[in-house]
Amino acid sequence: MMLAILTAAIAFSFSTWRTLLNNFAIDVVDFTGSEMGALQSLREVPGFLAFTAIFLLLFVREQSLAILSVALMGFGIAITGYFPSILGLYITTVIMSIGFHYYETANQSLSLQLFSKKDAPENLGKLIAVSSFSSLIAYVFIFIFFTKFDIGYKYSFMLAGIITIAVALYVYLKFPKIEVEHEQNKKLILRKSYWLYYALVFMGGARRQIFVVFAGFLMVEKFGFTVPEIATLYFLNGVFNIYLAPKIGKLISNWGEKRVLTLEYLGLILIFIGYGFVDNKWFGVALFIADHAFFAMAIAQKTYFQKIADPKDFAPTAGVAFSINHIAAIFLPAVYGFIWITWGSSYVFFIGAGFAILSLILARLISNEPEAGNEFVWSKPIKQSSPAE
Repeated sequence: MMLAILTAAIAFSFSTWRTLLNNFAIDVVDFTGSEMGALQSLREVPGFLAFTAIFLLLFVREQSLAILSVALMGFGIAITGYFPSILGLYITTVIMSIGFHYYETANQSLSLQLFSKKDAPENLGKLIAVSSFSSLIAYVFIFIFFTKFDIGYKYSFMLAGIITIAVALYVYLKFPKIEVEHEQNKKLILRKSYWLYYALVFMGGARRQIFVVFAGFLMVEKFGFTVPEIATLYFLNGVFNIYLAPKIGKLISNWGEKRVLTLEYLGLILIFIGYGFVDNKWFGVALFIADHAFFAMAIAQKTYFQKIADPKDFAPTAGVAFSINHIAAIFLPAVYGFIWITWGSSYVFFIGAGFAILSLILARLISNEPEAGNEFVWSKPIKQSSPAE
């Protein structure tokens, strides 16, 4: 329940910020594409530096770090409208992003510690459903504030941030300190036995930039989608995720990580190729919704790691994984943008298909029954000693 409430707060504030950002940046701050590109790169830097969260655990509990991170994100969003300048938007975005990425790091670690291996896939799916539902509330919040009350950017940002801070305070007061079974290692850890998980996470970050940055851009540039139409697409994605994410969690429990990730990457190969050739608006809509439906299957990466890892490594590896995931985010959007302008949008999505093919190959290396000592298809499971031995 604690994680669900914090996740809802993060989703609400981030969805509000993301929905208002482009119009605020253009209408109020006079951003051009150059400033927006710089802003997006700055926003990803805290994700790349997420490994530093492990050092904070020397001073605060992981539960406290999660709560403080939610409050920090709320603060960054609350003050956004009060600094309507290029530098001001850069600074408030970095503050917001630090809170967001530190929370996501703590959330992943706490989830793997608090959920059993049996229940983790379904519970992680439920958290995604909670996040999607909270995002829907944010969209309604924005629609009402801008169409019925004409409150504007400053107070919309402020109210969203204050609500987020209030939720963090409520969680701090309501939930007692939660004791976890395994004390977490408080140093950076890179283990050879986790290399496949690291590789899957990196590939996920490389693909994610294409979806996050360019899928919506294609809908606007090629098919002329308006802001309300793009918002409707996000709304539909949220509705589908509320229903699908818990189902995908159950599917992982029944099928196992290897099969589900295989299905995800096969689907993404087809979706990327479809984006490369799409000329029909409604086919583009179908692809946009389908690629978001596959997002929840990434739960299988986390549950794979939960099965193969030392439980004491959940916290340090969560930070390292976020940093690995964001390595690509630092430079790939600019590379993709150059390719988009020079050779056309299709080639960007064909590159995405190539990443999905590499991810599929990696997924097939996962053991059918992953556990410590049996991480890969060529691993030999550790023989358990009998009581007599």
